[in-house]
Amino acid sequence: MLKTSLQLRLHQSLTLTPQLQQTIRLLQFSSLELQQQVTEMIEQNPMLEVEENAPAEVPAEAAEAGDGAAVEAGGAEDIPDELPLDTSWDAIYDSLPAAAPPASGDGSDYLENQAAAGGDVRQQLLEQLQLTGLSPLDRAIAEAIVLNLRNDGYLDDSLANIAQLVSDLSGQPVGEDEVRAMQHYVMQLEPVGCGALDPREHLLAQLRHRGADGQAAADARLLLERHFELVGKQNLNQLTRRTGLSAARVEAALSLIRSLPPRPASGLNGERTNYVVPDVYVTRHEGRWVVSLNPEVSPRLRVHPFYASLVRRGDQSDDNRYLREQLQEARWFIKSILSRNETILRVAEVIVDKQQAFFDQGEQAMQPMVLRDVAEVLGMHESTISRVTTSKYMLTPRGLFEFKYFFSSQLHTADGGNTSATAIKAIIRQLISDEDPQKPLSDSRIASILLDEKGIKVARRTVAKYREAMQIPPSNERKRIG
Repeated sequence: MLKTSLQLRLHQSLTLTPQLQQTIRLLQFSSLELQQQVTEMIEQNPMLEVEENAPAEVPAEAAEAGDGAAVEAGGAEDIPDELPLDTSWDAIYDSLPAAAPPASGDGSDYLENQAAAGGDVRQQLLEQLQLTGLSPLDRAIAEAIVLNLRNDGYLDDSLANIAQLVSDLSGQPVGEDEVRAMQHYVMQLEPVGCGALDPREHLLAQLRHRGADGQAAADARLLLERHFELVGKQNLNQLTRRTGLSAARVEAALSLIRSLPPRPASGLNGERTNYVVPDVYVTRHEGRWVVSLNPEVSPRLRVHPFYASLVRRGDQSDDNRYLREQLQEARWFIKSILSRNETILRVAEVIVDKQQAFFDQGEQAMQPMVLRDVAEVLGMHESTISRVTTSKYMLTPRGLFEFKYFFSSQLHTADGGNTSATAIKAIIRQLISDEDPQKPLSDSRIASILLDEKGIKVARRTVAKYREAMQIPPSNERKRIG
């Protein structure tokens, strides 16, 4: 039989308030995304403004009505939280665009930092053909060649098939010689070499375009025209025997060939250029490594003193309620920025403290470290550390590195110690750099050297995985005969 009763239970739960959601959202932003978000907030909220070099004077009534309205980004403890919020955060900011150009006077800086829209090699070539004085038939042949290009710039069909295609479309007989003539014409357009049937044609077109002369250029043309297969194998002995050239001249010609782009459309991928701005600087001061925030990444914000002075306590009018809501949101946003900067700085300091050997000695001294190690030191959750280390960069005397670069798995050594995967990659790269080109080290041999000389237990498959991750070819492709 069912019976009703009253029960009292106590439990704890975590509620994601709008300000907490905002803080988490800002924490995972990159520096560029943060700047865009700041620009959007300033445009949306009249209470926010960027602090100028000279501090603005606060009207007397601001101190009475705004209750600390002129809040600088340097003191979160001075920002009160007593003002209520009558609207939900999502109702205001869900509709905001994901990104916006930074505010500038005429927009020229924004436009100059955008990637070119014409990333498609076919489109670029077709636009150039529109400016030429070719006859209608020649232009039709050239356009057919361009439209049959692969993404890398090489021709994807035979000259005979293109001749037949143009003949069928134009109703005029077109010979293969005419198509070849227009192919050479297209190969002279930018980017040079597009329309080549194979790498040999492309490399020869590059040499002609450069106007390369001298002994090395002549020898390079000889090698490409008559001994291209041996060039691909880098067989120095065979090349010297078959050409009658000295080893020094053959090596100089090969060096010139290696300097040419491998594909006609190299670099034309149409991707937007992503600029990296460091979030923190790491410098050495008085014998210790010091971490500091990049002041240009996060602008100093404050509540606009004039608009804050318009808030009147006890006034429940719609205008005053709107100003109070905007004032509260502005304070929340400033707090979130401060929390983000403080968290990034704390995480960076722990990383530098744990990886001092890397900053002193280089990659081969990198220590194994995982997100949990930093989370335990700071008393934070691993997910928070993951957000902080994503798309955040530090500028050091050894270069620009993403925070995640310093996290790597560990491998055991023969003496019972541990080493990081980054350090092992650096050792493998150094071993391959110092190897004899005529007798390159195999993956098995590298694994043996790591165990015998470094005491690091690494399987051959692990060496192969690290080598491929560094885009280093296997030993048979690195071998050079001669």
